[in-house]
Amino acid sequence: MRVLFVASEVYPLLKTGGLADVAGALPPALRELGVDVRLLLPGFPAILKGLDSVEKVSTLTAYPGARDVTLLSGRLPDSGVRAFVVDAPAFYDRPGNPYLGPDGKDWPDNDRRFALLGRAVLDVVPDIWDADVVHAHDWHAGLAPAYLAARRQDGSGPATPSVFTIHNLAFQGLFPYDSFAETGLPANFFALEGLEYWDQLSFMKAGLHFAERLSTVSPTYAREIQQPEQGMGMDGLLRHRARDLVGILNGVDYGVWNPEMDPAMPTPYSVQEFAPKATAKGALQKMLGLEPSERAPLFGVVSRLTEQKGLDLVLDALPWLIAKGGQLALLGTGTLSIERGFERIGKAEPERVGIRIEYDETLAHNIIGGSDVILVPSRFEPCGLTQLFGLRYGTLPLARRTGGLADSIVDATKRSLAEGAATGFLFERATATALKRTLARSLALYQNPVPWSSMCRRAMTRDFSWSKSAGRYLSLYQELKETAEVT
Repeated sequence: MRVLFVASEVYPLLKTGGLADVAGALPPALRELGVDVRLLLPGFPAILKGLDSVEKVSTLTAYPGARDVTLLSGRLPDSGVRAFVVDAPAFYDRPGNPYLGPDGKDWPDNDRRFALLGRAVLDVVPDIWDADVVHAHDWHAGLAPAYLAARRQDGSGPATPSVFTIHNLAFQGLFPYDSFAETGLPANFFALEGLEYWDQLSFMKAGLHFAERLSTVSPTYAREIQQPEQGMGMDGLLRHRARDLVGILNGVDYGVWNPEMDPAMPTPYSVQEFAPKATAKGALQKMLGLEPSERAPLFGVVSRLTEQKGLDLVLDALPWLIAKGGQLALLGTGTLSIERGFERIGKAEPERVGIRIEYDETLAHNIIGGSDVILVPSRFEPCGLTQLFGLRYGTLPLARRTGGLADSIVDATKRSLAEGAATGFLFERATATALKRTLARSLALYQNPVPWSSMCRRAMTRDFSWSKSAGRYLSLYQELKETAEVT
């Protein structure tokens, strides 16, 4: 079985969110099951710099605005997974965020940049590498299934089937109608039953319409996006394609997220040797200038600081939490008003609140390992990885019951505690009042060290490794391959 992943970022070379973690961890897990997985990536500087054994494979078809486009090949440094890279300096050799310019706004030619990534699939498959299935990830790769469908329509090549995975439906890759002409796709593709969305070109809708199978990153999110509240205008199409849509919970790379071998932890710890977690907490408090107190419950945040992530709710509840004796360690960037709100409280309460408006991978590990509770109060959350990291580190997640958060956390109710099943705390409504009530539940349980420690250890035993999810993807690929062979 040969599968070509198409994605815009991959850990550890380039990461802005959970997509990179999936692109970095799922291929090695599939390879353990005998799947030959290769990646197709845009030639961002961090990707070109980080690959091993890079060599030129071919020159690619010219694309509007991009000259001297070449296809390179290399290997990811940790896993050794082979990657094809579309080297187009005019499109990708830019400073900073791969999607945003220095002004914080989308690059004005993102349509061309990521249409090129999608169209490069036609150059790779089958002439350079004959994949059985193409697996495209999120809107940046949304045109890949459309280009494959166009090839099928005109009979110019093999009908390679595709899977399209929705990592976050809120980001849809919408562009003006004029962008469509430059894609080179057939005119009949710009239609309601195609990639047209309110007279615009939608990369997301292209993937949703043209891919043979659809997946998203948790079972609950797969149900939620078929309803208007979280369907982001695509719920009708998703209901129409419900038989082709599956929710497969993301996994965790325990080679990276594991307190027994994490170099960021001052002392390794495990389910059997749990006491050193207190050392990680003390180190985090010292790092952020917080009061060095074992008794003060320390809440962590590693997140984009946006309303979608519910960080405005945390900001509203923070004075109450401080008054109750809690501490906060926060790392992230996002909405300016939310950033400034946390900075103000951090300056006013430096021994209770430690704020870092940045992203630092090592500090992220420190916060997830050193906190007592990790906060994930998202209004919607396709899967969420932070809570999975927290579980592995015995840092109990406190989250809103939505998407993958609902699928991965067992709420600490009287019944679940009595049955020995609880692994965290969940609340329903996206309000500061509901958050405070759940914070109060966690604070009350924290005062009882024996059940708290037991719950932390239980959380650490929950297995969210990629092997189970990889098996489900393999079954999906096999079904597609068999169907393609019959047709």
